[in-house]
Amino acid sequence: MNNTLQQTIEVLAKEKGIEADVIISAIEDAVLTASRKYYKSDENLRTKFNHETGQVELFAVRQIVEEMSDPATEIALSEAQELYGDEAEPGMEIEFPKPTDVLGRIAAQTAKQVIFQKVREAERENVFDEFNQRLGEVVNGLVKRFESGDIIVEVGRVEAQLPRREQSRAENYTTGDRVRAIIKDVNKNTKGPQIILSRTDPVLLIKLFEQEVPEIYDGTVVIRGAVREAGDRAKVAVASREREVDPVGACVGMKGTRVQAIIRELRGEKIDIVEWSEDAVTFVTNAISPARVQRVSVVDETERVVEAVVEDRQLSLAIGKKGQNVRLAAKLTGWKIDIKSEEEKRREVEAQFDGLGTEPAPLSVPGLDEGMVEKLNAAGIETVERMVSATATELSEVLGISEGSAEALRQGAEAATMAAGGAVGSGTSEAAHQDGIEPIPAAPLPDPAAAVELPAEAPPDEHDETPSAHAAADEDDAAAEQSAAVDGDGGEATRPTDENGSAPEDEEGPRS
Repeated sequence: MNNTLQQTIEVLAKEKGIEADVIISAIEDAVLTASRKYYKSDENLRTKFNHETGQVELFAVRQIVEEMSDPATEIALSEAQELYGDEAEPGMEIEFPKPTDVLGRIAAQTAKQVIFQKVREAERENVFDEFNQRLGEVVNGLVKRFESGDIIVEVGRVEAQLPRREQSRAENYTTGDRVRAIIKDVNKNTKGPQIILSRTDPVLLIKLFEQEVPEIYDGTVVIRGAVREAGDRAKVAVASREREVDPVGACVGMKGTRVQAIIRELRGEKIDIVEWSEDAVTFVTNAISPARVQRVSVVDETERVVEAVVEDRQLSLAIGKKGQNVRLAAKLTGWKIDIKSEEEKRREVEAQFDGLGTEPAPLSVPGLDEGMVEKLNAAGIETVERMVSATATELSEVLGISEGSAEALRQGAEAATMAAGGAVGSGTSEAAHQDGIEPIPAAPLPDPAAAVELPAEAPPDEHDETPSAHAAADEDDAAAEQSAAVDGDGGEATRPTDENGSAPEDEEGPRS
């Protein structure tokens, strides 16, 4: 290309990032449009770009026919043979050159507009194809201007849009600031391709980890999931393909250097890195971190519902601010998580046991078989108390037995009720028996004034194994009973005997 037009085409193609053939085609279309507007005829016009001369040539095309009906687009076979000899055959086309230097200023202006339009369309198509293949890729750009809350970012030679909905609320930008975002979508519209960027998509977090963590880039550590609430908190689940590599430690880095670089890029967004597990219980336990979980149980596997119990002081941490922590954990794991404190779970279990305790006990009376119980239940007598309140006549009619037998059954039910009442307690301490403690005797306590006083002149010998209670053995029975419980030197007291000479059961009396 040696002429000026060809050089201009090369420069324009390089500047717009399109092929030179696209510009040449646009010039041909522009000259053709201008020629039709100038000649205003029905001729079939055609343009060609001559690469040798660098000029656009215009031709009027006519088709060879045996009988001509339209002189503007057809030519007779005889006339064509006069021009080209026997080579001319019906159906062939002959091009007749037409001058282009006669095109005026208006035609040239029309050609200019067509060229600009064609070049612009080619440029937009090229941009769309380029960025449509880069979806999900992290790009760097400069803030150029603001439009109704949206940020226009200059990415290379094109402008991209960062909508308000895709901006983190923790970030503020000014003109000229550098922005790193991902390409979320590319749309076609009348103004050209619209490139949509995002700073809130979880894909941005994954791409940042791939850039900062070599183990993720080479595939040793795999990111199984990532969820975000941009500007506040994010959770990432990672797993290792090699047993020797700790996935969480690889992402955190030495003294947290790797994750801190990502946090700075996201303007202080908190990031929880948890280990992924195939076991739902283990995965949910890890996902609720930093809260410590006591236990996790699957409530409904079909609906994917689990219940997590935490310490009372860990409940607020597990739920998070406005439920943020448990909400992100549920999104990450794909399970619905119901978090309860230990106190709440204990009250729930107690309520269940209380509900079981309020159910009426079935009839259990000696002499009643299953058939009799069914008859009594059918008659509305479902408890032992109701059976006691019924008369013998009613019971005999229901059960089909004699009144004597019915009375015996009623008395048996009454005895069972009284036994149950004694076991439960009648409200007095005497009726309640506790294991390991001897019951207090019902006999009245003796008068304290009758207690035996040891004679001062004959103190007990420390080495004498005979207790001093023998000195009072001939006195009245009450005094003997009192002295039997007193052992002056710590020895074993002699047990009192009754009239038959047998020793009664141990009774605990007052000690001097």
